[in-house]
Amino acid sequence: MLTIAALLLLLAGDGSAATLPRQEAVRVAIIKGVDSVRIDGDGVLATDGRGEPLRLTLPAQVRRVGGSLSVGGQTVARLTVTSPLVIQVNGKRYRGTIEVSPADRGILVVNDLPLEDYLVGLINCEISSQWPIEAVKAQAVVARTYASYQKRARANAPYHLESSVLDQVYDGCEIEDSRAARGVRETAGEILTYGGQPIQAFYHSNCGGRTEVAENVWGVRLPYLKSVDCAYCSTNPSIRWEYAISLKKLESLLRGSGTHVSGLRDVREGKRNESGRLIDLALVSSGGTTTVTAVNFRKIVGYTAIKSTNFTVRVTSDSVRFTGTGYGHGVGLCQWGAKQRASDGFTYREILAYYYPGAFLSKLPMGQGVDAR
Repeated sequence: MLTIAALLLLLAGDGSAATLPRQEAVRVAIIKGVDSVRIDGDGVLATDGRGEPLRLTLPAQVRRVGGSLSVGGQTVARLTVTSPLVIQVNGKRYRGTIEVSPADRGILVVNDLPLEDYLVGLINCEISSQWPIEAVKAQAVVARTYASYQKRARANAPYHLESSVLDQVYDGCEIEDSRAARGVRETAGEILTYGGQPIQAFYHSNCGGRTEVAENVWGVRLPYLKSVDCAYCSTNPSIRWEYAISLKKLESLLRGSGTHVSGLRDVREGKRNESGRLIDLALVSSGGTTTVTAVNFRKIVGYTAIKSTNFTVRVTSDSVRFTGTGYGHGVGLCQWGAKQRASDGFTYREILAYYYPGAFLSKLPMGQGVDAR
Protein backbone atom coordinates (compact mmCIF):
# COMPACT_ATOMS: atom_id res chain seq x y z
CA MET A 1 0.00 0.00 0.00
CA LEU A 2 1.22 3.50 -0.80
CA THR A 3 2.07 5.90 2.00
CA ILE A 4 -0.54 8.59 2.62
CA ALA A 5 1.77 11.25 1.12
CA ALA A 6 2.33 9.17 -2.03
CA LEU A 7 -1.39 8.55 -2.37
CA LEU A 8 -2.05 12.27 -2.15
CA LEU A 9 0.40 12.86 -4.99
CA LEU A 10 -1.36 10.30 -7.14
CA LEU A 11 -4.76 11.78 -6.44
CA ALA A 12 -3.39 15.17 -7.44
CA GLY A 13 -2.19 13.70 -10.74
CA ASP A 14 1.48 14.35 -9.99
CA GLY A 15 2.86 10.96 -10.93
CA SER A 16 2.55 7.23 -10.68
CA ALA A 17 3.69 4.72 -8.10
CA ALA A 18 6.58 3.75 -10.37
CA THR A 19 7.91 7.31 -10.71
CA LEU A 20 7.32 8.74 -7.23
CA PRO A 21 10.59 10.05 -5.73
CA ARG A 22 11.99 8.44 -2.61
CA GLN A 23 10.85 10.31 0.47
CA GLU A 24 13.05 11.37 3.33
CA ALA A 25 12.27 9.27 6.41
CA VAL A 26 12.44 10.02 10.13
CA ARG A 27 12.77 7.81 13.17
CA VAL A 28 10.50 8.71 16.10
CA ALA A 29 10.74 7.21 19.59
CA ILE A 30 7.13 6.44 20.50
CA ILE A 31 7.61 4.32 23.64
CA LYS A 32 10.56 4.19 26.05
CA GLY A 33 11.36 2.40 29.28
CA VAL A 34 8.44 -0.05 29.47
CA ASP A 35 8.62 -3.77 30.29
CA SER A 36 6.43 -4.95 27.40
CA VAL A 37 4.42 -3.78 24.40
CA ARG A 38 1.52 -5.27 22.45
CA ILE A 39 1.78 -5.52 18.65
CA ASP A 40 -1.22 -6.04 16.37
CA GLY A 41 -2.43 -5.25 12.84
CA ASP A 42 -3.43 -6.71 9.48
CA GLY A 43 -0.94 -8.05 6.94
CA VAL A 44 1.88 -7.72 9.44
CA LEU A 45 5.33 -9.02 8.49
CA ALA A 46 7.85 -9.46 11.30
CA THR A 47 11.60 -10.09 11.19
CA ASP A 48 14.26 -10.59 13.86
CA GLY A 49 17.48 -8.64 14.32
CA ARG A 50 19.13 -10.55 11.46
CA GLY A 51 16.30 -9.90 9.03
CA GLU A 52 14.95 -13.45 9.28
CA PRO A 53 11.12 -13.86 9.11
CA LEU A 54 9.21 -14.47 12.33
CA ARG A 55 5.81 -16.14 12.33
CA LEU A 56 3.71 -14.54 15.02
CA THR A 57 0.19 -15.02 16.27
CA LEU A 58 -1.34 -11.59 16.67
CA PRO A 59 -1.85 -9.77 18.90
CA ALA A 60 1.64 -10.49 20.21
CA GLN A 61 3.14 -9.38 23.51
CA VAL A 62 6.81 -8.37 23.33
CA ARG A 63 8.80 -8.51 26.55
CA ARG A 64 12.37 -7.72 27.44
CA VAL A 65 14.36 -10.68 28.75
CA GLY A 66 17.87 -9.65 29.75
CA GLY A 67 19.47 -8.07 26.70
CA SER A 68 17.00 -9.65 24.29
CA LEU A 69 13.29 -9.72 23.49
CA SER A 70 10.79 -12.51 23.97
CA VAL A 71 7.86 -12.67 21.54
CA GLY A 72 5.60 -15.62 20.70
CA GLY A 73 7.83 -18.05 22.58
CA GLN A 74 10.90 -16.93 20.61
CA THR A 75 13.93 -14.96 21.76
CA VAL A 76 15.26 -12.33 19.36
CA ALA A 77 17.77 -9.49 19.48
CA ARG A 78 15.33 -7.06 17.89
CA LEU A 79 11.88 -7.06 16.29
CA THR A 80 10.99 -5.20 13.10
CA VAL A 81 7.34 -5.05 12.01
CA THR A 82 5.90 -3.76 8.73
CA SER A 83 2.41 -3.71 7.21
CA PRO A 84 0.79 -2.40 4.00
CA LEU A 85 -1.89 -0.88 6.25
CA VAL A 86 -1.19 0.26 9.81
CA ILE A 87 0.50 -1.33 12.81
CA GLN A 88 -1.00 -1.14 16.28
CA VAL A 89 1.30 -0.62 19.24
CA ASN A 90 -0.51 -0.81 22.58
CA GLY A 91 -3.73 -0.12 20.65
CA LYS A 92 -2.46 3.01 18.89
CA ARG A 93 -2.07 2.98 15.09
CA TYR A 94 1.09 3.87 13.18
CA ARG A 95 2.20 3.99 9.55
CA GLY A 96 5.60 2.90 8.31
CA THR A 97 7.82 0.45 10.20
CA ILE A 98 7.92 -0.35 13.90
CA GLU A 99 11.22 -1.38 15.49
CA VAL A 100 11.30 -2.85 19.00
CA SER A 101 14.63 -3.27 20.78
CA PRO A 102 15.97 -3.72 24.32
CA ALA A 103 17.38 -0.52 25.80
CA ASP A 104 19.28 0.45 28.92
CA ARG A 105 15.94 0.72 30.67
CA GLY A 106 13.14 -1.48 29.41
CA ILE A 107 12.06 -1.50 25.78
CA LEU A 108 12.52 1.14 23.08
CA VAL A 109 9.93 1.36 20.28
CA VAL A 110 10.78 3.45 17.21
CA ASN A 111 8.45 4.37 14.34
CA ASP A 112 10.41 4.71 11.08
CA LEU A 113 8.26 6.42 8.45
CA PRO A 114 8.28 8.97 5.60
CA LEU A 115 8.67 12.54 6.84
CA GLU A 116 5.49 13.75 5.09
CA ASP A 117 3.39 10.98 6.70
CA TYR A 118 4.84 11.92 10.09
CA LEU A 119 3.72 15.52 9.55
CA VAL A 120 0.13 14.55 8.68
CA GLY A 121 -0.10 12.65 11.97
CA LEU A 122 1.52 15.51 13.89
CA ILE A 123 -0.65 18.49 12.85
CA ASN A 124 -3.64 17.82 15.11
CA CYS A 125 -1.31 17.01 18.02
CA GLU A 126 0.29 20.45 17.85
CA ILE A 127 -2.62 22.66 16.67
CA SER A 128 -6.09 22.13 15.21
CA SER A 129 -6.31 21.39 11.49
CA GLN A 130 -9.58 23.35 11.58
CA TRP A 131 -7.61 26.57 12.02
CA PRO A 132 -7.23 28.74 8.88
CA ILE A 133 -5.36 26.68 6.29
CA GLU A 134 -2.48 29.17 6.05
CA ALA A 135 -1.79 28.60 9.76
CA VAL A 136 -1.90 24.83 9.18
CA LYS A 137 0.58 25.22 6.33
CA ALA A 138 2.88 27.36 8.49
CA GLN A 139 2.80 24.63 11.16
CA ALA A 140 3.61 21.99 8.54
CA VAL A 141 6.69 23.93 7.39
CA VAL A 142 8.09 24.59 10.87
CA ALA A 143 7.46 20.98 11.97
CA ARG A 144 9.15 19.68 8.81
CA THR A 145 12.07 22.05 9.40
CA TYR A 146 12.41 21.03 13.04
CA ALA A 147 12.39 17.34 12.09
CA SER A 148 14.94 17.88 9.30
CA TYR A 149 17.28 19.72 11.67
CA GLN A 150 16.96 17.05 14.37
CA LYS A 151 17.56 14.26 11.86
CA ARG A 152 20.89 15.80 10.92
CA ALA A 153 21.83 16.62 14.51
CA ARG A 154 21.05 13.05 15.66
CA ALA A 155 22.20 11.19 12.56
CA ASN A 156 24.02 8.52 14.59
CA ALA A 157 21.43 8.18 17.38
CA PRO A 158 18.88 5.33 17.65
CA TYR A 159 16.14 7.83 16.75
CA HIS A 160 15.82 11.42 15.54
CA LEU A 161 12.81 12.67 17.49
CA GLU A 162 10.84 12.14 20.68
CA SER A 163 7.06 11.90 20.28
CA SER A 164 6.41 14.26 23.21
CA VAL A 165 6.87 17.95 24.03
CA LEU A 166 10.59 17.20 24.33
CA ASP A 167 10.52 17.50 20.52
CA GLN A 168 7.15 17.46 18.73
CA VAL A 169 3.94 15.78 19.87
CA TYR A 170 3.06 12.83 17.62
CA ASP A 171 0.39 10.15 18.11
CA GLY A 172 0.76 8.09 14.95
CA CYS A 173 -2.16 8.22 12.53
CA GLU A 174 -4.84 8.37 15.23
CA ILE A 175 -6.03 11.89 14.39
CA GLU A 176 -5.08 12.41 10.75
CA ASP A 177 -7.63 14.23 8.62
CA SER A 178 -7.97 15.78 5.17
CA ARG A 179 -7.09 19.33 6.25
CA ALA A 180 -3.91 18.16 7.97
CA ALA A 181 -3.03 16.27 4.78
CA ARG A 182 -3.78 19.36 2.69
CA GLY A 183 -1.49 21.57 4.78
CA VAL A 184 1.33 19.07 4.37
CA ARG A 185 0.66 18.47 0.65
CA GLU A 186 0.51 22.17 -0.28
CA THR A 187 3.90 22.80 1.39
CA ALA A 188 5.47 19.48 0.32
CA GLY A 189 9.21 19.46 1.01
CA GLU A 190 9.38 23.10 2.12
CA ILE A 191 11.63 23.99 5.04
CA LEU A 192 13.20 27.12 6.51
CA THR A 193 16.94 27.50 6.01
CA TYR A 194 19.74 29.83 7.01
CA GLY A 195 23.13 29.54 5.35
CA GLY A 196 21.74 26.72 3.23
CA GLN A 197 20.92 24.49 6.23
CA PRO A 198 17.67 23.77 8.10
CA ILE A 199 17.16 26.19 10.98
CA GLN A 200 16.28 25.29 14.54
CA ALA A 201 12.61 26.07 13.97
CA PHE A 202 11.44 26.40 17.55
CA TYR A 203 7.80 27.22 18.14
CA HIS A 204 5.39 27.53 21.04
CA SER A 205 1.71 27.91 21.83
CA ASN A 206 1.37 31.55 22.86
CA CYS A 207 4.04 34.23 23.34
CA GLY A 208 1.82 36.58 25.36
CA GLY A 209 2.53 39.63 23.23
CA ARG A 210 6.20 39.40 22.30
CA THR A 211 8.38 36.48 21.24
CA GLU A 212 11.67 35.66 22.95
CA VAL A 213 15.24 35.47 21.66
CA ALA A 214 16.94 32.06 21.80
CA GLU A 215 19.86 33.20 23.96
CA ASN A 216 17.52 34.13 26.83
CA VAL A 217 16.28 30.53 26.99
CA TRP A 218 19.18 28.33 25.86
CA GLY A 219 22.15 30.72 25.95
CA VAL A 220 22.78 30.41 22.20
CA ARG A 221 22.30 33.28 19.79
CA LEU A 222 20.57 32.36 16.53
CA PRO A 223 20.16 35.24 14.05
CA TYR A 224 16.77 34.09 12.74
CA LEU A 225 15.23 33.77 16.23
CA LYS A 226 14.73 37.40 17.18
CA SER A 227 12.20 38.94 19.52
CA VAL A 228 9.23 40.41 17.60
CA ASP A 229 6.03 42.10 18.71
CA CYS A 230 2.99 39.85 18.52
CA ALA A 231 -0.40 41.32 19.36
CA TYR A 232 -2.10 38.53 17.43
CA CYS A 233 -2.14 35.82 20.12
CA SER A 234 -4.44 37.85 22.38
CA THR A 235 -7.35 35.87 20.86
CA ASN A 236 -6.19 32.82 22.82
CA PRO A 237 -8.70 32.33 25.68
CA SER A 238 -5.93 31.03 27.96
CA ILE A 239 -3.38 33.79 27.30
CA ARG A 240 -3.44 34.65 31.03
CA TRP A 241 -2.92 32.04 33.72
CA GLU A 242 -2.55 31.61 37.47
CA TYR A 243 -0.97 28.92 39.59
CA ALA A 244 -0.80 28.58 43.37
CA ILE A 245 1.37 26.23 45.42
CA SER A 246 2.20 25.92 49.10
CA LEU A 247 5.65 27.06 50.18
CA LYS A 248 6.19 23.61 51.69
CA LYS A 249 5.46 21.80 48.42
CA LEU A 250 7.51 24.30 46.42
CA GLU A 251 10.46 23.75 48.76
CA SER A 252 10.13 20.00 48.24
CA LEU A 253 10.21 20.41 44.44
CA LEU A 254 13.23 22.70 44.65
CA ARG A 255 15.15 20.38 46.94
CA GLY A 256 14.29 17.42 44.73
CA SER A 257 15.95 19.24 41.82
CA GLY A 258 19.14 19.87 43.79
CA THR A 259 18.36 23.50 44.70
CA HIS A 260 19.43 23.95 48.32
CA VAL A 261 16.69 25.69 50.29
CA SER A 262 15.50 25.02 53.82
CA GLY A 263 12.61 26.77 55.50
CA LEU A 264 11.44 28.60 52.36
CA ARG A 265 9.53 31.71 53.32
CA ASP A 266 9.61 34.05 50.32
CA VAL A 267 9.95 34.08 46.53
CA ARG A 268 10.92 37.38 44.92
CA GLU A 269 10.98 38.49 41.31
CA GLY A 270 14.44 39.24 39.95
CA LYS A 271 15.56 41.02 36.81
CA ARG A 272 13.59 41.03 33.56
CA ASN A 273 14.93 40.95 30.02
CA GLU A 274 13.99 43.17 27.08
CA SER A 275 10.98 41.01 26.20
CA GLY A 276 9.54 41.47 29.71
CA ARG A 277 10.21 37.93 30.91
CA LEU A 278 11.88 37.16 34.22
CA ILE A 279 15.56 36.31 34.13
CA ASP A 280 15.78 34.97 37.67
CA LEU A 281 14.08 34.71 41.06
CA ALA A 282 15.33 35.01 44.63
CA LEU A 283 14.40 32.19 47.04
CA VAL A 284 14.51 33.41 50.65
CA SER A 285 14.85 30.70 53.29
CA SER A 286 16.18 30.27 56.81
CA GLY A 287 19.57 29.46 55.28
CA GLY A 288 19.78 32.67 53.27
CA THR A 289 18.89 33.70 49.72
CA THR A 290 19.37 31.49 46.68
CA THR A 291 19.04 32.70 43.10
CA VAL A 292 17.52 30.44 40.42
CA THR A 293 17.02 31.25 36.76
CA ALA A 294 13.41 31.63 35.67
CA VAL A 295 13.92 29.07 32.89
CA ASN A 296 15.15 26.47 35.39
CA PHE A 297 12.45 27.41 37.91
CA ARG A 298 9.77 26.72 35.30
CA LYS A 299 11.32 23.32 34.58
CA ILE A 300 11.43 22.45 38.29
CA VAL A 301 7.84 23.40 39.09
CA GLY A 302 6.45 22.07 35.80
CA TYR A 303 5.91 23.49 32.33
CA THR A 304 2.12 23.10 32.56
CA ALA A 305 2.04 24.83 35.97
CA ILE A 306 4.38 27.78 35.26
CA LYS A 307 3.37 28.21 31.64
CA SER A 308 5.94 30.87 30.75
CA THR A 309 8.64 33.00 32.36
CA ASN A 310 6.48 36.11 31.97
CA PHE A 311 4.86 36.14 35.42
CA THR A 312 4.54 37.99 38.70
CA VAL A 313 4.78 36.53 42.22
CA ARG A 314 2.67 37.11 45.32
CA VAL A 315 3.48 35.32 48.59
CA THR A 316 1.03 34.87 51.47
CA SER A 317 1.74 33.33 54.86
CA ASP A 318 2.07 29.76 53.60
CA SER A 319 1.68 29.78 49.81
CA VAL A 320 2.80 31.54 46.65
CA ARG A 321 0.68 32.55 43.66
CA PHE A 322 2.06 33.06 40.16
CA THR A 323 0.13 35.13 37.62
CA GLY A 324 1.43 35.09 34.08
CA THR A 325 0.93 35.57 30.37
CA GLY A 326 1.65 33.22 27.48
CA TYR A 327 2.39 29.52 27.21
CA GLY A 328 5.76 28.07 26.22
CA HIS A 329 9.34 29.27 25.89
CA GLY A 330 8.26 32.07 23.53
CA VAL A 331 10.93 31.44 20.87
CA GLY A 332 10.09 31.36 17.14
CA LEU A 333 6.58 30.84 15.80
CA CYS A 334 3.70 31.77 18.10
CA GLN A 335 1.02 29.24 17.11
CA TRP A 336 -1.92 31.36 18.27
CA GLY A 337 -0.37 34.41 16.67
CA ALA A 338 -0.07 32.50 13.39
CA LYS A 339 -3.73 31.51 13.66
CA GLN A 340 -4.85 35.13 13.96
CA ARG A 341 -2.54 36.37 11.20
CA ALA A 342 -3.94 33.68 8.90
CA SER A 343 -7.47 34.79 9.84
CA ASP A 344 -6.45 38.34 8.90
CA GLY A 345 -5.50 37.17 5.40
CA PHE A 346 -1.74 36.65 5.64
CA THR A 347 -0.20 33.70 3.78
CA TYR A 348 1.92 31.05 5.45
CA ARG A 349 4.99 32.50 3.72
CA GLU A 350 4.29 35.93 5.24
CA ILE A 351 3.66 34.38 8.65
CA LEU A 352 6.95 32.49 8.57
CA ALA A 353 8.89 35.55 7.38
CA TYR A 354 7.52 37.52 10.36
CA TYR A 355 8.43 35.00 13.07
CA TYR A 356 11.76 33.85 11.56
CA PRO A 357 13.29 37.05 10.13
CA GLY A 358 16.28 36.33 7.90
CA ALA A 359 15.40 32.68 7.24
CA PHE A 360 14.67 31.46 3.70
CA LEU A 361 11.89 29.20 2.51
CA SER A 362 13.71 26.40 0.71
CA LYS A 363 12.94 23.06 -0.90
CA LEU A 364 14.02 19.74 0.55
CA PRO A 365 14.24 17.27 -2.36
CA MET A 366 12.84 13.87 -1.46
CA GLY A 367 15.62 11.83 0.09
CA GLN A 368 18.29 14.42 -0.74
CA GLY A 369 19.83 17.57 0.72
CA VAL A 370 18.71 21.17 0.90
CA ASP A 371 18.29 23.51 -2.08
CA ALA A 372 17.87 27.17 -1.12
CA ARG A 373 15.81 29.28 -3.49
